[in-house]
Amino acid sequence: MKIVAGVEAPGHPLVGTPVGSGLVVSELSQVVGEGDVVVDFSVPDVVLESVPVCVRAGKPLVTGVTGFREGEIEILKDAGNKVPILYAANFSTGIAVLKRLVKETARLLGKNWDVHIVEAHHTKKKDAPSGTAKMLVAAIKEQIGDKPVAVSSIRAGDIVGVHRILFAGPGEHIELIHQAESRVAFVWGVITGVRWIIGKKPGFYSIDEVIGLS
Repeated sequence: MKIVAGVEAPGHPLVGTPVGSGLVVSELSQVVGEGDVVVDFSVPDVVLESVPVCVRAGKPLVTGVTGFREGEIEILKDAGNKVPILYAANFSTGIAVLKRLVKETARLLGKNWDVHIVEAHHTKKKDAPSGTAKMLVAAIKEQIGDKPVAVSSIRAGDIVGVHRILFAGPGEHIELIHQAESRVAFVWGVITGVRWIIGKKPGFYSIDEVIGLS
């Protein structure tokens, strides 16, 4: 595996500098044909610009960007009818397993227990709650319906990512915690996903398929 090009915003000082075996350019369309997979971890608006470029070029897209507005994720799902799209709010293997554990815990405990999620990230993270927290809420609500799930967000220092899920019942409680010690946790998931998506049929895939949880 090798990086064959990079993309930055027009006017960015890195445009024109070497990256991998190629250069940093200002438009994905300039280099989309040079690689096998497009990896976009920028911001929602840029991802939405990348989607039609990938579709026209017939290239798979891997992205873990969060903070999409209502309905925007449907654009990625629609693109999955034409090319393979791998999307995950979090590419950590541990988070994928946590989601499974949270969903099962909610199923077993039912609606009589209160649920509160506390998530913490670095001060530069723009969206709150995190996309991972929203994903966990959705998994819990699949089991308990409309019962409220409280979410608290903390933005402090250079915290990589912490998600704590508290299930509280009469006289007892259960906590499930995932703490990312390093961004290496996410990098390994992305690399695995890039290798996995090669040769796949068009579809809208998640990290669950990549690591065999689906």
